[in-house]
Amino acid sequence: MRQWLKELREQSGLSQCGVAEKSGISQNYYSTIETGERNPAVETAKKIAEALHFDWTRFYEDEKKVG
Repeated sequence: MRQWLKELREQSGLSQCGVAEKSGISQNYYSTIETGERNPAVETAKKIAEALHFDWTRFYEDEKKVG
């Protein structure tokens, strides 16, 4: 679970559907990214980060901590 991502989304007042729409992806795909089931491709990470105003590399910092 990417709790930080969920918190950023909620602070922005957006639903999963809203972030997905701004990012050009499906809500289902966004949901799997937020829950940590899938990792986004770089381009998708950049679009989500732009929608929620954070540094897109944060997705990959999580991987380093786990791995």
